[in-house]
Amino acid sequence: MSEPVVQVEQLSRRFGKRWALARVDLTLYAGERLLIMGQNGSGKTTFLRILATLTQPTLGTVRLFGADPVRDPWSARARLALLSHQPSVYEDLSARDNLRILARLRGIPDQTASWLERVGLEDRPEPVHTYSAGMRKRLSFARVLAQEPQLVMIDEPYGQLDPGGFALVDGLIREISERGATVILASHLVERASRLTERALLLHRGQPRWTGEASRAPLAWQTLHEEAR
Repeated sequence: MSEPVVQVEQLSRRFGKRWALARVDLTLYAGERLLIMGQNGSGKTTFLRILATLTQPTLGTVRLFGADPVRDPWSARARLALLSHQPSVYEDLSARDNLRILARLRGIPDQTASWLERVGLEDRPEPVHTYSAGMRKRLSFARVLAQEPQLVMIDEPYGQLDPGGFALVDGLIREISERGATVILASHLVERASRLTERALLLHRGQPRWTGEASRAPLAWQTLHEEAR
């Protein structure tokens, strides 16, 4: 079998006296799709930020594409993308100009028109600072389509979207996966996200509570809520 894209062992992160993440083990191979679920404060975002090399673990080990991202974060960053709540874009430029700059910096063919059409922003010439949260999310997905990363992590993909945006995001996630990328979704919409993934991990107060097939994730999520009552 090929080398794992993601491999973490006993991964833990502490902020002050509080453990935001504790003893997480996970291995993902190319093309796998994982759903991470958990209540607010369960450690989902911390986990994604560690994999994106934006936060360092307190304990445990993490390897991306077979290498240690703590020692060499830049080689990992060239092969991954994190779609978070705050996209990294040039606020005073349009979506079109943002993507043109990205193509130039990455040395990739400029297919700006195609990328914008795919996310429904082809007719939006305004600067990004005027965009709604949903439009910003669409631009973030356009950036991923342009970069074609091997590991894509999405934190709450459906947040701040209308019903049309939900369907668009579903299609984009499937498209990214069909390109062979490993995909990690962190979402509260477990029923919907489980249909796009193969495996699932439930975090509770930073610790792994359940792991299994994504088709069984809604039941695990429901059980957690019933126990919390």
